[in-house]
Amino acid sequence: MTASDVDPTPNPQDGAVGRSATGGDGPASDKRPSHRSYHHPAAGWGAAKSVGRVLIKERALFEGPRAILKMNHENGGFDCPGCAWPDDTKGLKLDICENGIKHVTWEMTGKRVGADFFARHTVSELSEWSDFALEDQGRLTEPLVYDEASDRYVPITWQDAFALIGRELRALNSPDEAAFYTSGRLSNEATFLYQLMAREFGTNNLPDCSNMCHEASGRALTAALGTGKGTADLKDWETADALFVMGVNAASNAPRMLTALAEAYRRGAQIVHVNPLVEAAATSTIVPHEFTDMALFKATRTSTLNLQVRAGGDMALLRGIAKAVLEESRSDPKALDKEFIERHTHGFEAYRELCEATSWEELEEQSGLPRADILKAAEIYSRSDRTLISWCLGLTQHEHGVDTVREIVNVLLLRGNLGREGAGPSPVRGHSNVQGNRTCGIDHRPRPEFLDRLADVCRIDPPREHGMDTVDTIEAMNQGRVKVFVGMGGNFVLAAPDTAYTSQGLRNCELTVHVSTKLNRSHLVHGRKALILPCLGRTEKDHQRRGLQSVSVEDSMSMVHLSVGMKKPASPHLLSEPAIIAGMARATLPESSTPWESYVEDYDRIRDTMAKVLDGFEDFNRRVRLPLGFRIKQPARELVFLTPSGRAEFSAAPLPEAPPRDDVLVLQTMRSHDQWNTTIYSDNDRYRGISNLRTLILMNGDDMRARGIKPDSLVDITATARDGSQRHLKRYTAIEYSMPRGCAAGYMPEMNVLVAASDYSKQSNQPLMKNIKVRVAPSAED
Repeated sequence: MTASDVDPTPNPQDGAVGRSATGGDGPASDKRPSHRSYHHPAAGWGAAKSVGRVLIKERALFEGPRAILKMNHENGGFDCPGCAWPDDTKGLKLDICENGIKHVTWEMTGKRVGADFFARHTVSELSEWSDFALEDQGRLTEPLVYDEASDRYVPITWQDAFALIGRELRALNSPDEAAFYTSGRLSNEATFLYQLMAREFGTNNLPDCSNMCHEASGRALTAALGTGKGTADLKDWETADALFVMGVNAASNAPRMLTALAEAYRRGAQIVHVNPLVEAAATSTIVPHEFTDMALFKATRTSTLNLQVRAGGDMALLRGIAKAVLEESRSDPKALDKEFIERHTHGFEAYRELCEATSWEELEEQSGLPRADILKAAEIYSRSDRTLISWCLGLTQHEHGVDTVREIVNVLLLRGNLGREGAGPSPVRGHSNVQGNRTCGIDHRPRPEFLDRLADVCRIDPPREHGMDTVDTIEAMNQGRVKVFVGMGGNFVLAAPDTAYTSQGLRNCELTVHVSTKLNRSHLVHGRKALILPCLGRTEKDHQRRGLQSVSVEDSMSMVHLSVGMKKPASPHLLSEPAIIAGMARATLPESSTPWESYVEDYDRIRDTMAKVLDGFEDFNRRVRLPLGFRIKQPARELVFLTPSGRAEFSAAPLPEAPPRDDVLVLQTMRSHDQWNTTIYSDNDRYRGISNLRTLILMNGDDMRARGIKPDSLVDITATARDGSQRHLKRYTAIEYSMPRGCAAGYMPEMNVLVAASDYSKQSNQPLMKNIKVRVAPSAED
């Protein structure tokens, strides 16, 4: 079976662990797949029941509730290792969610994976296990090295593991033959040490998960406002008159947003959800910590308007809102904030001309929405004094993702929705500290000012050439230009596009190193030499020479606060992420004057150095110990724009071409509700009414009938890449679902095989995970 011609049928030899060739499988079950419409409120008792089942399954009936009372709490709590939604500014009381609890209990499991486990199983055997089965074995307990002779991972001492890394890195012809990948779970302190190690070694090859998610947002906001981050905070969510939530499945990806949406509805705010699918969070919710509502089964609406835009049509909708506002301004001078535009923006006239030249017919065609629906959204916007626009990967993982985010800024600028309470752009980051990673130096395109300060403070000579991002790294590994891959967290082979090509690249390396808490697919897709280095989890106590340590994280709205573990480590042989990085650095750079060992003894020393290097981190150690931490300053929020013109920049990008009207569908990949990134808890997706099934494709009913596809029948899916190559998935179940014609959806990581490594945005270098051109037909093997 080839990587481009995949049949998802599980391995029949062992139903408990058998996997499909696509990866991403949940637990094997003999229960019949089913689906039905979900009409219940998001969260509520469905979430409570799910949490109870998780606590029982992981045998965490004592530790689980104790963790719930510590998670996201000020003054000694630990930060949820799940999403990056900000913590409540009023004091953190039960500021938790179903998926956060799943993630924590997944980390706190009593199951263990040590040398005895690997003595029983070869890597070849484990490669046939499902991804759920791999992670379900429990926490890794000791460092391991791959032994080619036995095809097993065997124990290795930390000292020998670091020595192996040092030898391989020093043996490279160039530091640029190494890549240092980062997942969003890494703390700020570990992040800073990691980038310092890479740059002292001599490379800016620092790919990270943001390259696949919000790279477009950072580039767009930097070009428009001079900052790569949103300007809104949680207080703005609490005071906005109108909230536009675009390309976000909040109930699964940022469940704590439900509280903000419910509160907004109660105070009379207008809430517009824009998504090809009407997700559960866009209907109603019962917030679990609102005990009276739970007891009375009282749901609160979370939207006043739902717009099912076609995949990739968000930019046209935004352009339509702008066109309507500009047309209104001809008769109503208050429709535009002319004073704001004149004082603080650049490029308005060019944008006005572009909007006027764009016909309503084109906007309808591009957005997939009738003019009447676009005007409804425009009326909500123009009647609101304070508007906030939020978005996630539904907007960024397209060829025109940068242009779309810039269009958000255009719309906000028209009415001065920047630099005041209740307004502004607000991207929803998906992973706990992915924004902090970028803030603290994980950037393959570092700013010269940052490198200058790093050189001055840390006494190193950092490289100035841009490094490789995720897409570039995959290509370079396959070409033999990257020979050592180090991954701090994550599951790279399943998170990246073109699973077969990514796997081939990793296997082409001389050395692969993965710092992880649990066994996953990437450990089995390894280089000629390979290490698994187990680290402490966010929930665990981190004792170093100078006592119990804390780390910091940055949420998606630029708040930085401390996180302190509460639980005894899963094994005495685990090291913290800063300790692992320092060990690798000392072995690689034996003559380094950087005080690696001193940094690990006391993380305050790391923070003191960070305070001198990073803008906004001044007086870091004191400010981060404030009850709720501190917010990094945002110049654009104060109407200070670090752009060439010194003003906020309107953009005047053309609309992208609509997909051809033939048998091609635009497929978007997504997570199920019972999934966090590549970690799958079950084969269920409660909010979409799916049970015991992941190998599926959601389709518009008319599209199914036009192709002779019956509901719940098996289909074959063919994706054609830009270079003309094709990738296939066979025997997937077609499910009729409410979405615009021409659209389809299915789960990652199973469907990542359909995304060619060459199919990435020229604007952001992001893989086109939400814009896969596919043809679907009844299965030839049915």
